Amino acid sequence: MSVISLKTTDAQHSGTAMDRQVESRRMPLTRRILIGAAALVIAGGVVVWLVADSVDSQTISTRNLTIGTVKSGTFDDFVPLRARVTPLVTVFLDAVEGGRIERVLVEDGAIVTPGQPLAMLSNATLQLDVIAREADVSQQLNNLRSQELELQRSRLENRRNLAEIEWQVQKTTRQLDRDTRLAAGGWVSGKALKDSQDETLYLGRRRAITAETMATEERLQSSQLAQLRSAGSQLTANLRLARASLDALVIRAPVSGQLSGFNPQVGQSLTRGERLGQVDSAGRNKLVAEIDEFYLGRVRPGQRASVEWSGRTWPLTVAKIYPQVTGGTFTADLTFDSGEPPTLQRGQTLQPKLTLGDPAPAVLVPNGAFYQDSFDKASGGAIAFVVAADGRSAEKRPVRLGRRNPDTIEVIGGLVPGDLVITSAYTGFADKQRLKLSGE
Repeated sequence: MSVISLKTTDAQHSGTAMDRQVESRRMPLTRRILIGAAALVIAGGVVVWLVADSVDSQTISTRNLTIGTVKSGTFDDFVPLRARVTPLVTVFLDAVEGGRIERVLVEDGAIVTPGQPLAMLSNATLQLDVIAREADVSQQLNNLRSQELELQRSRLENRRNLAEIEWQVQKTTRQLDRDTRLAAGGWVSGKALKDSQDETLYLGRRRAITAETMATEERLQSSQLAQLRSAGSQLTANLRLARASLDALVIRAPVSGQLSGFNPQVGQSLTRGERLGQVDSAGRNKLVAEIDEFYLGRVRPGQRASVEWSGRTWPLTVAKIYPQVTGGTFTADLTFDSGEPPTLQRGQTLQPKLTLGDPAPAVLVPNGAFYQDSFDKASGGAIAFVVAADGRSAEKRPVRLGRRNPDTIEVIGGLVPGDLVITSAYTGFADKQRLKLSGE
């Protein structure tokens, strides 16, 4: 076997033959600046997106939210009311004349009839004044009667004078006829005939003047007599009023009904016009309801309503509306259509339903506190937060809402059946565009 020997050199022993000099290459400065600028832009965009997302969104736990489903159904257009039972007719009882209470004839709460005495007053000053007025009126009436009697006497005197003149005219006329015939035969002188003619002519003129005077006086006396009789009637009416003021010292029931708030005490002094109580219509009541001002334009007299009482529905009608708004509400009177519950008590509170329109098919969303927060100041319309299909987020969406009742709100646009809507209050995130929902 042969052996082959290999020769080694110094370079192989030292390892320098294996090293190779590599030339270093660096990126150009312009490219490095462009790459750095691009990185800064990307980083800035990410930061801006993160900041914008944090400004327009908010994370909320679903445990603090109420979520409802939009559905198709029938919208019942009604509004629940809170009404108070009050008498249908109330007549206030005031003291027409002041005085001291001498007797109280009935107790508060009693059923009274028209004209029934309730209490008696005394007023010595009023009584003396009435006596003085009666005497004055009586004297004036006597004066009027005296004047009327004088006019009648004057009228009779004029008639007597006219009758006497007519009698004289007739007498002189016969005498003239006789003298005329005798003068024709020469039995009467011409002077005697002339005197008869003059006297007849004079009496004729006097009769005409007397008749004219009588007619003028008759016309004036008729007018004066009418005035006297009118004044006499007025004085008689004044006398009745004076006596009626005494009758007003007896306080009477103006209408039939139940006496309420009537608590006078014997010896108590009353001033004129002081209120003693009121008479309420017994068994005839109405409901006075306070209605939110939101419905002011939709409530009209004649609209239908109903109330549940003792297992029965009692129909009602809006009788009167008081448009004055106080504390965000206005008042309306509701009357029973046919009978009323027999056990109603004044001041009792009931909860009727006021029908605003006929039931109609509609897209409905459950009513909730979001309705008050749904107005968007930026767009001027209504908004709602609609939950995404995965339930992890909710987006603000413009919607159009219509009528509402205590249970549902009518959807006019912006939502479709099946959408999930946050129906709780939007306080704290109404200005956000997107909500991140945490929890189940």
